[in-house]
Amino acid sequence: MSEELVFQISLELIPGIGSKGTKQLMSYCGSATDVFKSTKSKLLRIPGVGEKMAAAIKNANPFKEAEFILNSAEKIGVEVLHYTNPLYPKRLKQVVDAPNIIYKKGAGDLNPKKSIAIVGTRKATEYGKGITDKIVNDLSSLGVTIVSGLAYGIDIQSHKTCLKNKVPTFAVLAGGLDRVYPSVHKKYAEEMQEMGGIVSESIPGTKPDPHLFPARNRIIAGMSDATIVVEAAAKGGALITAHLADSYDRIVFAVPGDVGHTYSEGTNKLIATQKALIYTGVEDLVYNLNWEIDTEDKEEEKKSLPELNVPELLIYQLLEENRSPIEIDTIALKTQIPVNQVASHLLSLEFKNLVKSMPGKKFTVIKSAGFAFNSGHPQK
Repeated sequence: MSEELVFQISLELIPGIGSKGTKQLMSYCGSATDVFKSTKSKLLRIPGVGEKMAAAIKNANPFKEAEFILNSAEKIGVEVLHYTNPLYPKRLKQVVDAPNIIYKKGAGDLNPKKSIAIVGTRKATEYGKGITDKIVNDLSSLGVTIVSGLAYGIDIQSHKTCLKNKVPTFAVLAGGLDRVYPSVHKKYAEEMQEMGGIVSESIPGTKPDPHLFPARNRIIAGMSDATIVVEAAAKGGALITAHLADSYDRIVFAVPGDVGHTYSEGTNKLIATQKALIYTGVEDLVYNLNWEIDTEDKEEEKKSLPELNVPELLIYQLLEENRSPIEIDTIALKTQIPVNQVASHLLSLEFKNLVKSMPGKKFTVIKSAGFAFNSGHPQK
């Protein structure tokens, strides 16, 4: 049993610290172990730590409970992954409200090259189920891992189709991993552990209470490069996931449906309000996520990139280095180029087929193949 992991869990058990506070403490002290070994005066010198928090840490004695949690997890084959663990999902780690610790069961990789969330209504229509099957079938040859929530409807349809096509899939649960909900899907949760698995931020034994479901949606969105909403009513968990993904600057796709149909209202509204791109086929994912499908094509792209002037180069480099689309104001801030000039340079980059605009006045690169200018240097 790792002493540091015991201390990491112990920090989570102290009321009032929270995710942000824990990261602040560990950043200044170096480790969870050192947080508990620090003197009260040293803790008080950390920004954001007041008398109350420092006293709570020094007076806390959660270590036996932490050891119990760790032993319980090990007994049922659950891995405990702190955000400092290299196995912790890197995509999720980028999210501001990511949990400090997640629990994982299964052989799958939480850091695959490509990861897509598929979500939707619990009352899926035959059309929605068919679309879900097609999405998974189309993705099956592209080395994609599918993330969803094991719920009735679209979620379980995506998991079942993944199992059928031997596509790695993860289900994010609202309760402990020993409390699979709904229980009728337990067999699928067990099957997916061979290539994927189940994950949760809740400690083993936690009941899947209603308030935990919205929170787990942020993990679904955070673990994925993009989220596809297949069917959704005007309100519901799928839309919460979509809005969370958008707030994380992850691309959201929505499958359009019949106007007036209850379970098309949510998806059609996402498209109409430019919170999502229309999903018409796997080509939309390949194009908008800049997936490199053919290595030879990538090498050819490097040879054919046009010359860029200095501002265009700065903008292109910024967009290429970021996995997610960036707002024009953020581009101006980070490159120190006036907004009106940024708009002009972005238009030039669009004409050169290097940059594309996304919903919400955001931009991303089309070609993420690196720089190989015709002249060897950017234009001045």
